[in-house]
Amino acid sequence: MIERIKEIFSSAPQREPENVRHFTYDMRKKLVFLFFIVLLAFVGLSVRLFMINKENGENYKRKILSQQNYVSTTLPYKRGDILDTNGTKLAYSEKVYNLVVDSSIINSVEGSLEPTLAALDACFDVDINELRNFIVTHKDDRYHVLFKKLEYEEVADFVEMQSNPSEYPNIKGIWFESEYKRVYPYGSLACDTIGFTVGKDIGSFGLEEYYNSILNGTDGREYGYLTDDSDVERTTIPARDGQTIVSTIDANIQSIVDKYVAQWNHEHEGENAYRAGELGSKSTGVIVMNPNNGEVLAMAGYPVFDLNNPRSLSENGLYTEEEIAAMTEEERYDALNQIWRNFCISDTYEPGSTAKSLTISAGLDAGVLTGNESYNCGGVLEVGGHKIHCHKRIGHGTLTLSGALEQSCNVALMQIGSAMGSGTLAEYLSNFNIGLKTNIDLAGEARTDTLVFDPDNMGSADLAISTFGQGYNVTMIQLASAFCSVVNGGYYYQPHVVKEIRNADGSVAEKITPRVLKQTISESTSDKMKGYLFNVCDIGTGKTAVPAGYLIGGKTGTAEMYPRGTGNYVVSFIGFAPVDDPQVVVYVVIDRPNVDHQPHSTFAQEICKNIMTELLPYMQIFRTEEITEEEKEQLRKLGVLSGYPTMIEPDEEEEATEEEPIKPADSIQAQIDAATGYAIDPNTGEYLDPETYEPIDPTTSDLGGVGALVDDSLSIHADGTNETENGYSEEDEANMNFE
Repeated sequence: MIERIKEIFSSAPQREPENVRHFTYDMRKKLVFLFFIVLLAFVGLSVRLFMINKENGENYKRKILSQQNYVSTTLPYKRGDILDTNGTKLAYSEKVYNLVVDSSIINSVEGSLEPTLAALDACFDVDINELRNFIVTHKDDRYHVLFKKLEYEEVADFVEMQSNPSEYPNIKGIWFESEYKRVYPYGSLACDTIGFTVGKDIGSFGLEEYYNSILNGTDGREYGYLTDDSDVERTTIPARDGQTIVSTIDANIQSIVDKYVAQWNHEHEGENAYRAGELGSKSTGVIVMNPNNGEVLAMAGYPVFDLNNPRSLSENGLYTEEEIAAMTEEERYDALNQIWRNFCISDTYEPGSTAKSLTISAGLDAGVLTGNESYNCGGVLEVGGHKIHCHKRIGHGTLTLSGALEQSCNVALMQIGSAMGSGTLAEYLSNFNIGLKTNIDLAGEARTDTLVFDPDNMGSADLAISTFGQGYNVTMIQLASAFCSVVNGGYYYQPHVVKEIRNADGSVAEKITPRVLKQTISESTSDKMKGYLFNVCDIGTGKTAVPAGYLIGGKTGTAEMYPRGTGNYVVSFIGFAPVDDPQVVVYVVIDRPNVDHQPHSTFAQEICKNIMTELLPYMQIFRTEEITEEEKEQLRKLGVLSGYPTMIEPDEEEEATEEEPIKPADSIQAQIDAATGYAIDPNTGEYLDPETYEPIDPTTSDLGGVGALVDDSLSIHADGTNETENGYSEEDEANMNFE
């Protein structure tokens, strides 16, 4: 039954659905034709691509890869810092950026020129038309530096725009190249000592030059290269930063010194000065040292310059714009070199009476002097045919050895020289390192080996004036280092300005320990000299230098410059404190002060007094003496009275010297000219100042025509007489009245 039903249904006729279209033969033929057309197109395209790749594939590959930064790039090192003794940065390197324009990329990306120019115009002061013209006319240029040494704050806005392409699309072809610039945060502070850099971290002058190789590091590199699969691979060799140097300079002490050097010079410069329109002095130098280890705590010169702008000649009114414009290139560089050179180590001069401390130390240590000698000063002594005067033309009368130093008596020193002889004096001066470089770790130290006398060529007059620091030359650092040995027990330390070298990570690479090179005099001689030098400041020529409430020692200096008789002098003072245990030495030198009458060491004493008044409390060296109301007022004006009285209790004080105080020299009455009121020189008849008994005429020479060692040759010194073994003529010695 079931099978029958299936037959009926299977045999029943089927109805076709309406609207059904049949896939005809023609349609199938068209479809096949279209398929072959597409296939041929693909075959043709493949063939064309194959041919392009075969003929120009490498060119296209290079063009694509040229837009990728896969080449070698320099990674700049950071030059090491210069720190003061307390870690304050005196010089450091700061990252800056050069803005580089890549014209090829801008021209290769359609629609990027104007957006890029608009972004540059919004962030930098740039001439858009000029830059557009450059990009268009230099289509293949890859490296055009538009701005140099931009700080991060100057580029930050543009970098932010570059990193936000959705808001600022199509900024192309601009990138920043990093490097470092040298920064001196305190401007002119210690400018002579620090020095500066030029070009690519090339140190010039001072510490920057001397330690250039240590401060500099090594650049790193980032290399990009293509693998066999044309992938860009990168490898980086990091930069090695330079080492940091820790100096002995104390920025606080340096600031004190700079302040008072500038103050004195400003008071003696300008239109109202003696030399109208000139600076307060030709040069002024100050060295502050620790006598117990040779560390230089401060070193200052004048005039100064801004380390951040060392090529400016208009700083501090050195030159007017008109004067600068009128200079030739050679004149301009000569002027710059004059302000860049470090007076304290590069200039030589006759030291004058500060060297008397070396002469007397030598005589005591050699056993020629005992301290019990006495001398008679009549104001002049004829040596080798030259009448050589004392600064006090009427004479000092009878003086002890200590009194000779206190009153700075030239005649007494010449008699001491006679007793010592040229050989002994020359030997000790050499032992004090006079004539030899100290080898301080600063660039530019002058040589003086040809500017000191040899015993074999030292005439009698040369020996005479050498005893009080004339005839031979020194540098400031030479005399300061020698004087330190006079007051520290006789130990000559090599002066130095750096005490430590650190790696870039802060670890210590090297500690520079103090070096005792020799012993110049015995400790007993040194102790005796401290007492004599105390008397100089207590009752002698150095009283002006004494800061209120302190006991100090020191020596004044007034050196007549060569050629003689021009009225030009170098005045100086070198002092130390405290007397019983010297912790600091201050040396001040003024070259040709801008005043009508130069030969007064009080100018240098004033600077030293002001420096010590502020320096000693800072160094925790406290007052031991009562101060007067007048001194209190002076301290208030200086702004350093706070904390008074800061004194050591009387039972804690130590005697400065075991010797009895030296009495002043015998009083000598001078003849006074009734018409002028001036005193009269009993030896020459010249007019003298009635208070100081020094010549009224500033061009009057005390040296009787005796010259100096200049330009590697002797000036006038031959006297043609028979000399004793000490260098004096027999007639000279007979007239010396030496006891």
